[in-house]
Amino acid sequence: MTQVKAQSTDACSRLICMQRKTPLFAAALLAIVGGNNVAVSRDKVPEFTHTATSEWINSAPLRLSNLRGSVVLIEFWAFDCSNCRNTLPWMEAVHAEYGARGLKIVSVHTPELKQEYVPSNVRRAVKELGISYPVMIDADYSYWGALKNHYWPAFYLVDRSGRIVETALGELHRGEARGDAMEAAIRGQLER
Repeated sequence: MTQVKAQSTDACSRLICMQRKTPLFAAALLAIVGGNNVAVSRDKVPEFTHTATSEWINSAPLRLSNLRGSVVLIEFWAFDCSNCRNTLPWMEAVHAEYGARGLKIVSVHTPELKQEYVPSNVRRAVKELGISYPVMIDADYSYWGALKNHYWPAFYLVDRSGRIVETALGELHRGEARGDAMEAAIRGQLER
């Protein structure tokens, strides 16, 4: 696992926890060019890959096909990823503000470190962090692979017809361009 680590004044300090295969220079390049939202694929989002009750927290197993007609924000995270934890205030604010307006949030916990592969540890972290929206445990990386994701945290906004309309990599915060852009995209989809 490569994780971008830097001083708090460095542009990379809040960028991205990255998969082992992704070179550190790619993270630096993302920071240099802004690390902003990535290109949108407009592809139909793949169906969730986990259907067992034991693989879901705060919800019975969900199917994206059953969420058609709703705007969905999919977040990839790992509980010991500092960038993921730094994004929690943004996630909580988005859930509080837009959940009441119909936004569905599904958090996909894909492990990075050994202790994150243990489902009971994920459940404990979700409880300790106060996460109340659905969490799918993706310990086998099947959904990570289905979406061709490579980063923690990563965000995919899905429109009512099931297409990815916006993506973002790295930390999101209110009052910062990338977080505000994702919120604008969420509002735009909810108003359609």
